[in-house]
Amino acid sequence: MAIDRITRLKNYGVFHDFTWPANLPGFARYNLIYGWNGSGKTLLSGIFRDLEAKTPPSSHVTVMINGQAVSNDDFAQVAFPVRVFNRDFVAESVFRAKGNIEPIFVLGKENVDKQKQVAQLKKILVDEQVKLNANRLNKTNASSALEKFRIDKAKVIKDALRSSGSNPYNDYNKGEFSQRAEAMVSAGDKDARLLNDTTRDKLLTQLRSSLKEELQPLTYRLPDLKTLEKTVADRLSTTVVSAAIQSLKDNAKLSSWVHIGLGIHQEHKYGKCLFCDQPIPKDRLSDLEAHFSTEYEDLLQKLANQITTIQAAIRTATELVIPNAAEFYDYLSSEFQLAAAALYGERDSAKRVLETLVKALEDKKSHAFERVALDVTVPKMNAGVVDNLNVVILKHNQACDNFQSKINSARERLEANSIATALDEFLKLRDTVQAAEAEVTKTNNETQRLASEIEKLEQEIVEHRRPAEELNEDLRNYLGHNELRLYVQDTGYTIMRHDTPAKSLSEGEMTAIALLYFLKRLTDQRFDLTKGVVVLDDPVSSLDANALYSAFGFIRERTQHASQLFILTHNFAFFRQVHNWYKHIKDRSKKSGQPAHFYMLDCTRDQQRRCSAIRLLDPLLKDFDSEYHYLFAYIYSAATASPRPPLEQNYMLPNLARRLLESFLAFKQPISSGLREKLNLVQFDKAKKTRIIRFLHTYSHSSAIGEPEHDLSLLSEAQSILKNLLELMQSQDPGHFAAMVSRIQPSDSADKEG
Repeated sequence: MAIDRITRLKNYGVFHDFTWPANLPGFARYNLIYGWNGSGKTLLSGIFRDLEAKTPPSSHVTVMINGQAVSNDDFAQVAFPVRVFNRDFVAESVFRAKGNIEPIFVLGKENVDKQKQVAQLKKILVDEQVKLNANRLNKTNASSALEKFRIDKAKVIKDALRSSGSNPYNDYNKGEFSQRAEAMVSAGDKDARLLNDTTRDKLLTQLRSSLKEELQPLTYRLPDLKTLEKTVADRLSTTVVSAAIQSLKDNAKLSSWVHIGLGIHQEHKYGKCLFCDQPIPKDRLSDLEAHFSTEYEDLLQKLANQITTIQAAIRTATELVIPNAAEFYDYLSSEFQLAAAALYGERDSAKRVLETLVKALEDKKSHAFERVALDVTVPKMNAGVVDNLNVVILKHNQACDNFQSKINSARERLEANSIATALDEFLKLRDTVQAAEAEVTKTNNETQRLASEIEKLEQEIVEHRRPAEELNEDLRNYLGHNELRLYVQDTGYTIMRHDTPAKSLSEGEMTAIALLYFLKRLTDQRFDLTKGVVVLDDPVSSLDANALYSAFGFIRERTQHASQLFILTHNFAFFRQVHNWYKHIKDRSKKSGQPAHFYMLDCTRDQQRRCSAIRLLDPLLKDFDSEYHYLFAYIYSAATASPRPPLEQNYMLPNLARRLLESFLAFKQPISSGLREKLNLVQFDKAKKTRIIRFLHTYSHSSAIGEPEHDLSLLSEAQSILKNLLELMQSQDPGHFAAMVSRIQPSDSADKEG
């Protein structure tokens, strides 16, 4: 296994938003990363440490491993053979609070059969782990499909049933959908919860309705046409018995005209005919009065009264007012319209009959002396049409009284219908997840059983005494004495100085023990170096020159067969050792491409904060054999650059300049200590020296690229101050300065000499 690249780092310490550049080659088998303290080396080693511990980083991290993108959330699931040496390893694995160091196990010399059995079990375990990873992937895919289904269905229900104001469906989520679905499965009432299209549409209409006013029931009743028919028929069959005048009897219009005239003459007691102005014959009035008798008048009055009664019924039917369809809830609209149409139909039929009866009665007035037959067909009336409409009104009023409960009931029924519709697919996806989980559990149990059996056998055949003896030999060779030794104690090691527990170890002794223990740990049977990745972060920090070269020798010997190696350092001397080693490595795999790649951490500023990135190693670092050469070349290039570099590039210049000046003055002024004191002894322009020391003290840190105290724009004077610094060096040692310039820019130096 191998790490191809660190694809993305988001808000990860000084890596605010790093994406692996397209033109930056991926990691090789051997990798060297150079960076100042504070530029992010420990953060990078922390990524490898998290992979080793299967601990997800708290920030966004994506690493490409064997062509597969692994995000921080996946770290706990990745079985990646890596061993990391950094400050965390030293603190957690070597100098822990309990004092004991964890044992290193190697195979014992006996129990050969058990060793073969372990080897066989490990092969089976690898197959089971492959199967387990596949089952976990199936489970993840099945869970994702179920999760998406739950989210989508919950959203459909939420969108359909949400409303303004307080409504539990406004926050409807996948958990509620799953809970209701499981409850429906337990109740076994899926079919009962399904709705037909008509009912569903009706409930949706009800759901969209708003609260309406209550309506008054109708008090109108259809007229009793049968009774009226009988009464009118009786009136029409009634005749008047009197001394009838035949001419009036035979002529209805004449009779009506004369009857009216008789009344006028009687009322005003006229003696003459008002029409011809001639005296009325003596017996004429008495004959007319005999013709229009009291019985006649009584019949006319009865006819008139009956007409008035029927006309009142017609007016009542005509003036009938029923509610408008818009006054009802939408889901009652169709029911109302049917009931209203039925009522109007019955009313109109009744009106037609009543109007026929009135006409018959009016005609009877002119035929008082004879029977008249009633020619009318009375239909069978549906007296329940009014009650039917009142039932709809009652439903509406009840809906007004229980409006919120009706709405809630509609929502619940619609939700249940949606769940019932989706239940089969939900159960299919849920069962797939459960089956995948069962397979994961099964294979996981088998891998644990195999691992437990392997561990039991290994405990019987491994030993950790021999590694302690080998470690002690390494310590003696490294330190040049055998005062410090590792003793086997219970299931680990303890550090002893002579015959007592070692205390107050020097920093060099602590580094030696930690590094040698780490390198020996690479031979642990639980780690296959030829298939594993080794990471060393500043393994020679704070070591003197002799110890540094000794440490490098151990590192080179013990890590050269690693499947992939990463070394991170800020120590230039160590960097040169590793660089020269890597340059002469030949790719044993015979694959195309370089076996070693060289990188550096570039720390600049972005929006008033430090921001690091991984890039190819600066060519200057490749070209020079000492840090002093590199620092001089960098400062000289920045001081003479045209046009002037952007402010962001000035950010690291104060720190580099300080390191350069400290190295130069350490040789030129060896007696005094401290940068300011050494600079005071230098014969140079006092104002320029003040500018230089103020610039370096304000913007640099002796060992790390720190946060400046002032605004970045103040660094705009960096180039002119660097020129002052070079002038100072030239004034103190012109020959040295000229040689350094010649070393970094031979052509430029030749031009100046010419």
